Amino acid sequence: MADTDQARMGGERRRLDALVIGAGFGGMYALHRARGMGLDVLAIEAGDDVGGTWYWNRYPGARCDVMSIDYSYSFSDEIQQEWTWSEQFAAQPEIFAYARFVADTLDLKRDIHFGTRATAIEYDDDACLWRITTDRGDLFEATYCLMATGPLSVPKQVDIPGADRFGGELYLSGKWPHHPVAFAGKRVAVIGTGSSGIQIVPVVAEQAAHLHVFQRTPSFTLPMRNRPLDPDFVGHIKRHYPGLRAVARHSLTGGVRPISSRPLFSVSPEERERLMEEAWQHSGLAFLGLFSDLLTNAEANEVVADFVRGKIAEVVDDPDTARRLTPRGYPIFARRPCLDTQYYESFNRENVTLMDCLEDPIVEITEHGIRTREREVQVDMIIAAIGYDALTGAMLSIDIKGKGGRSLKQKWADGGRSYLGLVMEGFPNLFIIAGPNGPSALANFILLNEQNVDWICDCIEHMRANGLRAVQALPDAEDRWMRKVTELGGRSLYPTANTWYTGANVPGKPRVFPVYIGGLGRYREICSDAAAQGYEGLEFE
Repeated sequence: MADTDQARMGGERRRLDALVIGAGFGGMYALHRARGMGLDVLAIEAGDDVGGTWYWNRYPGARCDVMSIDYSYSFSDEIQQEWTWSEQFAAQPEIFAYARFVADTLDLKRDIHFGTRATAIEYDDDACLWRITTDRGDLFEATYCLMATGPLSVPKQVDIPGADRFGGELYLSGKWPHHPVAFAGKRVAVIGTGSSGIQIVPVVAEQAAHLHVFQRTPSFTLPMRNRPLDPDFVGHIKRHYPGLRAVARHSLTGGVRPISSRPLFSVSPEERERLMEEAWQHSGLAFLGLFSDLLTNAEANEVVADFVRGKIAEVVDDPDTARRLTPRGYPIFARRPCLDTQYYESFNRENVTLMDCLEDPIVEITEHGIRTREREVQVDMIIAAIGYDALTGAMLSIDIKGKGGRSLKQKWADGGRSYLGLVMEGFPNLFIIAGPNGPSALANFILLNEQNVDWICDCIEHMRANGLRAVQALPDAEDRWMRKVTELGGRSLYPTANTWYTGANVPGKPRVFPVYIGGLGRYREICSDAAAQGYEGLEFE
């Protein structure tokens, strides 16, 4: 951007050591670590406060499906001891309050520009720095650019014909308004039955005059069994946080819930049934660690899927509604595992109607509601819980150009690729936090964010101590890592389902499975080994 344009827009010009893009849990910790290293660092955030996804996701019923004691920072014992979670699975207001508490405790907000979105990021080959322009007309120059944009931060827009002429209220679950939304006495439609829709439906069903749930692909969802945390239990956790965190960091998912090493067919049918029934009654989360081969053995997977299908038939009174709610044609847990509170029970209410979009697809949104192939449903409000352009969408929404003017869109034309999910060939000093090629969606995001930020900041300290100006991934190291990610993923059932994991929910997006499935613990070891070998796989200038 020319200086005259910059001046006309009234933006800020500033030279920095590091710029952090995003102030969710990854960006907040990155800012804290970089400040502690003595760097001149600034963070920019599109929202008006910290929290990232939990700033935007305020829809009714929004709740984390990772246990609160896991879904929290581990780097500060002060924060661990001062903050107390109220429930096993925290709701959005509590998680948002936690993010604000951390920001205040660490005095982060003085170095965050809110309401500021990066629009272009361009590398200057000669100066070895990044130039970042924003929608407010700012121009920042930074040696290091840390992308904390998050894997679930770009909601899909409503692309149904006629959406712009709907005369009622239309909301995106991923960009929920910050003012109260009333459902009482209204005819409401929810489009989408992924994890957000499954949380929204029971809450709206209790208040709306009538709720129509438009479902295309039924989801497997398990009972959350949320409950308040007992003060004695919380005290016990706080006393043993160091040991619990050590276990979590080296676990498969970054949590402390048990994960079994037993294959499903190693136990008798009667024992399998008993274990599954116990998990169903205790918490659906227990299913994820019940057997070791659920995502590698299709026959074992089908046994668990059939158990859950049977539960749907038990819970839902109307057999035809139960049939249409029952998922088939893809493995359980190959799509994002959902935990719910009274989701299937909601369809026993007289004011809830399931609209099967496989049997009767949506044609358009009209001025008064939603028209399917066979009928028009008149509603006062539409809630679009239609998901995200996940994993790569946030970074691709910014015009990023690396060495020689090569764009990220070109590099990622066939899907997101990097070395360790952290560094890319051709984009020196551009670091990715919780990117598409690490454990990402399959791990506890907060512990993953901490590990990524620590590795990145250690790498920057190594560079500064050794007079190194720039770092990027070596092409062959990036190729080897991507082959590992692809080969591991191909041994699992994950790529067999049409999900946001594979990009299948966004028309025209490359169909790949870019997530490392080897687990957070093994991933940490690989990253640590690379650093110990003098940052093997990286090229320094």
